[in-house]
Amino acid sequence: MLIPNRLLFQERLTQEILHNKRHLKALAVLFIDLDGFKAVNDNLGHDAGDQLLKLVSQRLLKCCREEDTVARMGGDEFTLILSSITHIKAAERIASTVLQQLNESFLIQDKIVHISASIGISLYPKDHHEADLLIKYADTAMYEAKRLGKNRYVLASDLLNKTIQSPPTQKHLH
Repeated sequence: MLIPNRLLFQERLTQEILHNKRHLKALAVLFIDLDGFKAVNDNLGHDAGDQLLKLVSQRLLKCCREEDTVARMGGDEFTLILSSITHIKAAERIASTVLQQLNESFLIQDKIVHISASIGISLYPKDHHEADLLIKYADTAMYEAKRLGKNRYVLASDLLNKTIQSPPTQKHLH
């Protein structure tokens, strides 16, 4: 099964934002980066890497509802749009399910392969109203998940709150 690419994902996200704005609903964007993908590509070759990406896509589709969107942004990065969620806990549950699914071993070229994922989550309308910034915030949160040790998710709103609450640095004029 083919999944949308970056351009189609951005188009769908823009449409989902308009839909959710009209119906006063929230949505979540999950930005997922595979931990350990490079080692599979380097050690088993690009065909194995391609096979792994297809299997990851299948597992991600199983984690979502029919109305949600799973897309490949490029390389080993994927994004999800969780449409019309009622609470952040729904996005966190799906992120946890994704982590569990991707932690299960994959069989590729008769070899057992293990990977994990780092996930960033941004929310509409809480974190932002623009598609580009929702993606950017989810991406930034994903990098924070990697920095914290991988195989986890981080909420963009937690990072945004830290940025807002931290005192401004003092600049001294000489």
